[in-house]
Amino acid sequence: MIQLIINGQPRHFDNLLNLQQLLEQMSLQNKRLAVERNGEIVPRSQFTEQPLFDGDRLEIVVAVGGG
Repeated sequence: MIQLIINGQPRHFDNLLNLQQLLEQMSLQNKRLAVERNGEIVPRSQFTEQPLFDGDRLEIVVAVGGG
């Protein structure tokens, strides 16, 4: 089990290996969003390659359209 801090809130997960899997588990995989991991922006092209480790701090911002 690992603990991640997501948008300032601690969350626990059992079997996460990478950022893409986290987004899928949170139902965010098809959303327009930006992700920062431990203070660095993660390009979308690296989501499947970005491993997650216990204690990582993530900021996930979902783009909202409107007028």
